[in-house]
Amino acid sequence: MRAVVLREPGPVENLEIQDLPLPEPEPGWVRIAVKAFGLNRSELHTRLGLADGVTFPRVPGIEAVGVVDHDPEGDLTPGQQVATMMGGMGRTFDGGYAEFTVVPKSQVIPFESDLPWEVLGQVPETLQTAYGSLTTGLDLRAGQTLLIRGGTSALGFATAALAKDLGATVFATTRQESRLAVLREHGVEHPLLDDGDIAAQVRKIAPGGVDAALELVGTPTLPDTLKATRVHGTVCFTGMLSNQWTISNFYPIGYLPAGVRLTAYGGEADDLPASVLQRHLDRIADGTTSLGPAKVYPMAEIRQAHDDLEHNRTAGKLVVLTGRAEGAAP
Repeated sequence: MRAVVLREPGPVENLEIQDLPLPEPEPGWVRIAVKAFGLNRSELHTRLGLADGVTFPRVPGIEAVGVVDHDPEGDLTPGQQVATMMGGMGRTFDGGYAEFTVVPKSQVIPFESDLPWEVLGQVPETLQTAYGSLTTGLDLRAGQTLLIRGGTSALGFATAALAKDLGATVFATTRQESRLAVLREHGVEHPLLDDGDIAAQVRKIAPGGVDAALELVGTPTLPDTLKATRVHGTVCFTGMLSNQWTISNFYPIGYLPAGVRLTAYGGEADDLPASVLQRHLDRIADGTTSLGPAKVYPMAEIRQAHDDLEHNRTAGKLVVLTGRAEGAAP
């Protein structure tokens, strides 16, 4: 099979397409014929040497969509459409940047859809993180206001769609003025140009502050996001688009505004119910929800895709089709 192998941390040139033996699943594991996989900041962190617990060489990729190819125990039917994500994929064992991947059966989510693979490839990890951030991280309710810091990321668009479906009013930020219209087109009532003082902009519209905020940029913008949130409101730290993970000399009483709650979210495949995935795919298919923009690459262009990811050249999700997908519907 063809696979993308990261020899060691470093530049995009360290990503090489190689011919590898077809992996054999042990009991409790399943082999998936990968049709498409999404790119994530997690894989950028792995390539840059910022991720812990990764051994090399390694096939990266924390998510994939495709069909069941072989289940030694016969629980899953060959040809069944499935998504998989997380659980050590691309870190402690080879991940989704390949024509086939072998994963624990516990992190396989079946679904049925006629959507093309380049659309399905946008969904799994992004939806899991958006859903978990809004439920576990923020407990967002209908009628509340939500600020998304980093709104033109794939996760930002997915979160906005779920929040709108829930009945929330969405504020979302971008650092590029040209992307304000894109946010508005995808249901964001209050697109905001990030000038470093989003709190002031938010409070001109919602004087008391927003009920909830999702921090996707990272520690550089977190203080401002906290200031944009009302007393007894909640900020969920989920993303690190800035690649800055930690806060130096963290003094909670001086850092956190009085009464504003700070949480975090990071989940696994079993945090995304199959019913939630299926409903989201059905809503995409009938046009009632949108994933936001995407850019699609063949596997041969994996280096270009990673370079675009690293330098934030595109809005929305980056998706790679394997040769097995052939760009066609399931």
